[in-house]
Amino acid sequence: MFAAMASHAENTRPASHIAEVDAGMCQTMREMDVLHKSAPVSCTQLRVVHFSYLGFDGKVHDDGAVMVMAALADHVQAIFATLLQRKFALAGAQLMQHYRGDDLAAMRANNTSAFNDRAITNGGAHSLHAYGAAIDINPIQNPFVQFEDAGKASYLPAAGSTYANRLAVRPGKSTRKGMAEEVVDVFAEHGFLIWGGDWDAPIDYQHFQISRSLAKKLAALPVAQAQVVFNDYVKNYRNCTRTKKTAAGLADNNIAKANTVKARCVNAVDKP
Repeated sequence: MFAAMASHAENTRPASHIAEVDAGMCQTMREMDVLHKSAPVSCTQLRVVHFSYLGFDGKVHDDGAVMVMAALADHVQAIFATLLQRKFALAGAQLMQHYRGDDLAAMRANNTSAFNDRAITNGGAHSLHAYGAAIDINPIQNPFVQFEDAGKASYLPAAGSTYANRLAVRPGKSTRKGMAEEVVDVFAEHGFLIWGGDWDAPIDYQHFQISRSLAKKLAALPVAQAQVVFNDYVKNYRNCTRTKKTAAGLADNNIAKANTVKARCVNAVDKP
């Protein structure tokens, strides 16, 4: 009887919801090499955001899930709700346990993901993913690009090389879906102000994150207090962009000036 009730509760739970990371999942993460003793956050500081998304097949799927820092979870839920509303396609989104913490395997599968207790690429420091403070979307459409000394570019995953040209709409070609440029504003509106597509080298088109200093600050706080701090941070960014756009009489379709406003507001809210 109780099993049936539990099953019914699972079946009636909305596709979009936020769940705590229980002891069982935490242990699985350790076993699957997704979480280590040196992680900068604990399982109690993480949440799983479940969501619906539009697939590349044109159908809505209800099995999307990313794990993020608890303080960010409400905003991450809003991000993916907006992506669905905008009909922005995702290839899929499974927790990194499914890939045993193997970032390259997840990229090759074109998996959208967030928390993974690992170092930065080609480095020793904790990645922002290890805080649950970074999200990678559609890695094939939005590859990680690094450059050799001679200037030759290499792409991760390799299939991402077909997206070296970053135009979604081109003469004589079909419109390409799932490219991050379409949703940079959505992530910024919810506090993910840093986009890897703005970097010089390497360039990480799939990658959105908060600043490292903010991630460390939030990780050092109790969850409820961290939520307040992050919500205030998002509010300050929104107020800044609204004020500057109004002062400039800026139309929503003026991309160049909008980027200038974003850059100035990012600098303003992220200053020490």
